[in-house]
Amino acid sequence: MKIIVCIKQVPDTKGGVKFNPDGTLDRAAMLAIMNPDDKAGLEAALRLKDEYGAEVTVLTMGLPKAADALREALAMGADKAILVTDRVLGGADTWATSTTVAGAIRNLEYDLIITGRQAIDGDTAQVGPQIAEHLGIPVISYAQDIKIEGDKVVVQRQYDDRYHVLEAKMPCLITALSELNEPRYMTPGGIFDACKAEVITWGRKDLVDVDDSNLGLAGSPTKIAKASDKVRKGAGEKVVPESPEDAVSYIVGKLDEKHVI
Repeated sequence: MKIIVCIKQVPDTKGGVKFNPDGTLDRAAMLAIMNPDDKAGLEAALRLKDEYGAEVTVLTMGLPKAADALREALAMGADKAILVTDRVLGGADTWATSTTVAGAIRNLEYDLIITGRQAIDGDTAQVGPQIAEHLGIPVISYAQDIKIEGDKVVVQRQYDDRYHVLEAKMPCLITALSELNEPRYMTPGGIFDACKAEVITWGRKDLVDVDDSNLGLAGSPTKIAKASDKVRKGAGEKVVPESPEDAVSYIVGKLDEKHVI
């Protein structure tokens, strides 16, 4: 069995988010992590590898620094890593991103593609299903459990307060929830091997059946009208009451003044 896991290096929001003048994220200036849903998808693939001896290839599109996320995946147990990076791919929305990733996947053999449900820097949940549409394969989203039965996958798909059980013949694509599992840690030996391993790098010329009009910022139908950093709140009014009773009276007075009560 051959499994492709699509991951994304996303900004670590604890370190702050920065924007370029055109409103796109300044990814080069921010600390980055592997997207949580994608890491759960990677863990799901690694468990299938443990059980069935699958070959796991991890693929990402991004800046050269996204190779760090790929090496983390290798240290966790992935077999191969592919970075798709090119200046012409920058500023892509979900449509241009899925077009690019699908163009790269067409170079590979696969039985199963696993992506995260959504990325924490966009929360659109669009790229996974769009990749499946580009490739003409079925998709099952919001997976909270994955099993293999012969040439098909059986997936528990999260739905409100219950779940659906869906089956699909491979090849197919599954989008994983972060609740799917608890991702494993990198091992010391895995880290050592990942540092020595080759990260395959592809560019625009390596994409199959892709038109330039659907790539990068120019090929993105979604445009950002305006973006800004988080607005910081002021210090507010500081009051030092002489007693608890005075504090209560002050708070109640303010609530009454604001028509809260």
